[in-house]
Amino acid sequence: MNPPATQADPVLRLCDVVRETAFAMHGYLRHGHLEKVYENGLAGRLRRQGLAVQQQCPLQVRDRDGTLLGDYYADLLVQGFLIVEIKAVRRLAEEHLAQILGYLRASRMEHGLLINFGGARLEIRKLVLAGENSEEVRGFEELAAIDRKRSAQNPGVN
Repeated sequence: MNPPATQADPVLRLCDVVRETAFAMHGYLRHGHLEKVYENGLAGRLRRQGLAVQQQCPLQVRDRDGTLLGDYYADLLVQGFLIVEIKAVRRLAEEHLAQILGYLRASRMEHGLLINFGGARLEIRKLVLAGENSEEVRGFEELAAIDRKRSAQNPGVN
């Protein structure tokens, strides 16, 4: 039997851990707190699971030619390769997606999660920057459907 795609891909596995942890924390705290409360809570819970988490981690923003433009402070940097941007707003907006996509492009990192604790329902968006001009924004339900389809199409591939 083949393992689910999330077991084969360390990035997706890490995203699942962060998502599940955020969901549990939102279930406990609900909405209505400041962003910093959710940042501290999520960072603490992830650290207790043995993950390396840096809060307000400075990431250098560079121009196309490599010129240093400044620093961006990621809310969380998990395991050194996953940017987590936290919001505490009623509903995510296009400018929130544009913000994290800009951070991914400028810092030359590939993977990000945008998590909004501010609504009655937790919102999570997984972002992947696979190439210089490509971007992919999906919710976890859509990613799970893609993983199921991929597993069904390639039953002998891990």
